Amino acid sequence: MAALPNTVCHHAPMTYPAKLLTAGETVVYDMRPHWRILFFPAVALVLLVFGTVFLLANVPTDWDWARWVVLGVAAVVLVIWVIKPVIEWATSQYVITNRRVIIRSGIIARQGRDMPLARVNDVHFSYGVIDRMLGCGDLIVESAGETGRLLIAAVPEVELIQREIFRLHEEDDLRRRQEGD
Repeated sequence: MAALPNTVCHHAPMTYPAKLLTAGETVVYDMRPHWRILFFPAVALVLLVFGTVFLLANVPTDWDWARWVVLGVAAVVLVIWVIKPVIEWATSQYVITNRRVIIRSGIIARQGRDMPLARVNDVHFSYGVIDRMLGCGDLIVESAGETGRLLIAAVPEVELIQREIFRLHEEDDLRRRQEGD
């Protein structure tokens, strides 16, 4: 989805709170990681359900302890391989404004990283064959700062986002030069 200058383009139902934006800052892209992140949890869920049902059906009826063991292991696998990745996907947010790149994740314990467009030196992407077919990839934003590199995994329409960051960087640079005059 191409964004025109000064338009808001939301790729996800969540929106970045306006109260966290600086004066004159507008959201250009607000998105989640690509849905491909959910592929393995979905496969794990299907295999887990079929495996659990199969094991429960084949446990002798007088082995109640074995049924509880199967259900306990299935619950642990469900949490680790299905629920946790889905929650991580649902609570991850990639926001690109006209002034910075923002990454947020987590529900209760939140992590975040911002990179001002003024510090961006290079933006490049990488993707494999399957990522290319799905229209996503990893975006690497580099700066001269101490932390220097921002890796954003599973970005939808990664090539478009890369070009937009370059365009926004140029606009931000022009704005800062005009304000300095």
